[in-house]
Amino acid sequence: WGTWFNRFIAALPRPLGSLYEQWHCPYCAGFWIALALHGLTGFWTIPALATLPEYLGVTAIPTGWVLDALASATLIYAAIIGLKAIGLPAMKAHMMKEDFMKSSFSKDGA
Repeated sequence: WGTWFNRFIAALPRPLGSLYEQWHCPYCAGFWIALALHGLTGFWTIPALATLPEYLGVTAIPTGWVLDALASATLIYAAIIGLKAIGLPAMKAHMMKEDFMKSSFSKDGA
């Protein structure tokens, strides 16, 4: 992308620049994605958060949304960690096999 993209990000207002930086974190990205999907679809990861106590007043709905998005982000992050835990040994085994094949069948015999 070159330096122009970095200058563009630096020129953004601080909240938008921070949001861009947070996309590099799977947990942060999961939070924002879950919050957007909840707003678009109305899906609740934890349905009990849809009906928070009355004494919270007008803050009940935003609090429920944020808590639900945090729960979704936690599940997304756990899934990413699980996939990486499965993928890393498989990738190492594949690389070891490739190295073995190269060393075993090289033309110089070394």
